[in-house]
Amino acid sequence: MTPVVALVGRPNVGKSTLFNVLTHSRRALVADVPGLTRDRQYGMARVGERDIIVVDTGGLTDEREALDQQMAVQTEAAIEEADVVLVLMDARDGVLPADSAVIERLRRNGKPFRIVVNKTDGLDPDAALADFHGLAGEAPVGIAASQGRGVARLADSVAAMLPGIDGAPGTDETIAAGGVRVAIVGRPNVGKSTLVNRLLGEERMLAIDQPGTTRDAVEIPFERDGQTYTLIDTAGLRRRSRVAGAVEKFSALKTLEAIKAANVVILVLDARQGLAEQDQHVVGHVLDAGRALVVAINKWDGLDRYTKDRVRADRERRFGFVDFAETRYISALHGTGVGDLLKAVDRAHGAAMANLQTHQLTRTLEDAVAEHQPPLVGGARVKLRYAHQGGSNPPTIVVHGNRVDRLPAAYKRYLEKRFREQFGLRGTPVRFEFRSGENPYSKKDRAQRPKKKRSSRS
Repeated sequence: MTPVVALVGRPNVGKSTLFNVLTHSRRALVADVPGLTRDRQYGMARVGERDIIVVDTGGLTDEREALDQQMAVQTEAAIEEADVVLVLMDARDGVLPADSAVIERLRRNGKPFRIVVNKTDGLDPDAALADFHGLAGEAPVGIAASQGRGVARLADSVAAMLPGIDGAPGTDETIAAGGVRVAIVGRPNVGKSTLVNRLLGEERMLAIDQPGTTRDAVEIPFERDGQTYTLIDTAGLRRRSRVAGAVEKFSALKTLEAIKAANVVILVLDARQGLAEQDQHVVGHVLDAGRALVVAINKWDGLDRYTKDRVRADRERRFGFVDFAETRYISALHGTGVGDLLKAVDRAHGAAMANLQTHQLTRTLEDAVAEHQPPLVGGARVKLRYAHQGGSNPPTIVVHGNRVDRLPAAYKRYLEKRFREQFGLRGTPVRFEFRSGENPYSKKDRAQRPKKKRSSRS
């Protein structure tokens, strides 16, 4: 089992910054705003000769708001599954009552922990750590996470605290396995986090009736029926004119990065709110990234027949340009239809990663041309000769011929439909590249060809 190390502490003490340094990534959202991290974020790191799983958590506070209480539940869950806990504190703030409360929680829990004093840059090391020595038996470790200072020493300290290979159990090895990467995207408050919790079978993500609860793109590995997945819960995407503040802009960027990093995207729509223009913009981002797509229309339970028919008609009207995507009508809260969602994801992923043989692609191209030839352009017909695969995720088909730059868009759509039907490419966009062969009799080539010397007659 891979050991788990949880980062806990008050808001804005640098937990996410340390997470990014340890995992050599920028997965955790970082800004000078308290309470930015809300859900547990997992990443792989290496300390000494051991691989570890690092868990970033939301800040622990004394507030009684529903969001703060759920963040505390998430942090408690991270502590429960951890083998070692690092308690981050702010050297510039000194020891606050909230810090002592965190230490008291850990003592009751019985988990091994180490105090990490962050933001020591520019301070005298001994003076910066003086106030923190009496909080725990082990000496605190001073670091400046934003500069990477002291992190190597901290890693050595953590390595010494880890259980043996056969020691205390940690989180399953599937955390390290990526599997099929599935991004859950959509507008705010459509039920993305509720869907993630339903798929996982646990309250893994904060899910309350409040838009914008999720701010970061949070990755959660899990296994179902022998297949490994990495679910990526994302912040809701809104119209650019409504995106205000640095945090929300960073959240939107993290969502777009999650789409690019995914194999399959599940677009969650709200049947009760109706489908909106912004939903089409989200689909546009998915298509630009070339990712496979499954549409999940949520909150389907309890709707009357008229509303259901209206939503279905709206789906056909607004999303006709992604008719290749499977649509599932679900209730994430009650679980209705969620069981078939991963099957649609598997089919979309299989299509996106399909290995297409050159002779089969060329035969399909020949059959398509024989049934419906390209039109005449400028008195000459476009000739299409053969095809081969140029890539996957999404499948890319390269077609070679003459005058292909003049091939009409309608004929390209005809080819896409034929290839999609022939190879069962359901759930994924298909990209075509058309390449012309060199014409040896073009004026350019004749100009470059060496002239033959005339033979003189005597």
